[in-house]
Amino acid sequence: MRVTKHEHAALLVEDAGKALIVDPGSFTNPFTELHNVIGIVITHEHADHWTPEHLERILKQTGPIPILGPAGVVTAAADFDVTEVSPGDTVTIDPFTLRFFGGRHAVIHESIPVVDNVGVLFNDVFYYPGDSYAVPEGVDVKLLAAPVGAPWLKIGEAMDFVLAVKPRRVFGTHDMTLSVAGRDMGRARLGWAAEQDGGELVALDPGDSADV
Repeated sequence: MRVTKHEHAALLVEDAGKALIVDPGSFTNPFTELHNVIGIVITHEHADHWTPEHLERILKQTGPIPILGPAGVVTAAADFDVTEVSPGDTVTIDPFTLRFFGGRHAVIHESIPVVDNVGVLFNDVFYYPGDSYAVPEGVDVKLLAAPVGAPWLKIGEAMDFVLAVKPRRVFGTHDMTLSVAGRDMGRARLGWAAEQDGGELVALDPGDSADV
């Protein structure tokens, strides 16, 4: 399986010649020249993780494909056919098996409503938590996409998240709100956390990939 980082929180996950797009949001450049994309996964309703324009552009290229998201996405994206997923669900879109964790977005501030959010485990080896620190308990995570910059994120909490997951490799995501210096500092902290259990940092910029 290959995971390619795109801008901010967007990912392309490929396996056996098929692909899923994850969280194509407002800080992400358009996906073009798509090949064998069979589904879209949206972790939560915030605009930096999905926009109608992205979905319309993708669907124009692919034709009808499944879109998965929690209840808040079903409501926010009412003009699209979104299949609701919840923590504890398992969905198969061959060759992908997706398991969902968590349930709620990390708290930004008491004045801002907390929305639905799901973490996603792909084929039991790659985990992406969306905007949360939801830990996939009992899973040997080979590759982790860990948020590194956000209004809700404190780097010490992100490090604790990596320490709890114990991935073999980690890369930073959710990073378009950071300067280059801030991004690199955050990556280094995530790398330190991974190293405590024998893991390592993979520094991925948009367009870079990691195989798992």
